[in-house]
Amino acid sequence: MTSEITLFVNPTAGRGRGAHAAQPAARVLRDAGFAVRTVLGYDAQDALRRAREAVAGGTGALVAVGGDGMSSLALQAVAGTDTPLGIVAVGTGNDFARANGLPVRDPAAAAHVIADALSTGRSRAVDLGRVGKTWFGTVLASGFDSRVNDRGNRMRWPTGRLRYDVAMVAELAGLRPIPYRLRLDDGPEQRIEATLVAVGNGPSYGGGMRICPAAALDDGLFDITVVGPCSRSTLLRVFPKVYRGTHPSHPAVTVHRAAKISLAADGVTGYADGEPLGSLPLTAETVPGAVRVLGP
Repeated sequence: MTSEITLFVNPTAGRGRGAHAAQPAARVLRDAGFAVRTVLGYDAQDALRRAREAVAGGTGALVAVGGDGMSSLALQAVAGTDTPLGIVAVGTGNDFARANGLPVRDPAAAAHVIADALSTGRSRAVDLGRVGKTWFGTVLASGFDSRVNDRGNRMRWPTGRLRYDVAMVAELAGLRPIPYRLRLDDGPEQRIEATLVAVGNGPSYGGGMRICPAAALDDGLFDITVVGPCSRSTLLRVFPKVYRGTHPSHPAVTVHRAAKISLAADGVTGYADGEPLGSLPLTAETVPGAVRVLGP
């Protein structure tokens, strides 16, 4: 393995924590004997192009510094290659890092984990989800949660996480069940009404909401959480349970397991790792061992 590794940095992640995190992470990696180069980019596509160039050029590892958005962008560069992924998680969500048991908001600790893993040749093969040519590590969201994202992304005020709280209240006011067409693996098409359908490669999204609490990153299957039709009061009762991962016991919730899922619904956007995929219909499949993650 080459001793040169690439830091893939989002300087705006976590309200500026990304820029500050890059320095201590780079210092730890250099002190461990690695040559470190940094990739920024003018925008997401330019950054991804540069990351792919680093991977094609034989970098020893691609280390994403930022939140879930940066980890997701890094996955597009390393998935299906032999280049391992390191994560210095300093964003607001950090769900992919948590799912892999990695330090969160402690860049020096994360860099020590990465340096040790590289020095000892230790990495973990992790499954990813794939929709077309787009890879995701955590959850594909559709329905009520994705509509909250849609509304929040259109809002100019308030800022930060409060924007999505306001968006959720607004979406609750118009809550209606969504007619879905759903197919698991190569089974028959099912027509259901649901509040949301979440496809979990990992257990959580949104900074610790354990929507698919039993999802494992190395079992070759998605955990698919379906929240059926429910009233506003029922949804508000179920919602706090998501943070504890106890909501599957509620009668409105069902969980399925499959390696592939096709979803169709009118007027619904799919979001994977918090990033918009586009309007349904879409088909997601799990790809076992698609990436090697550097970890403890």
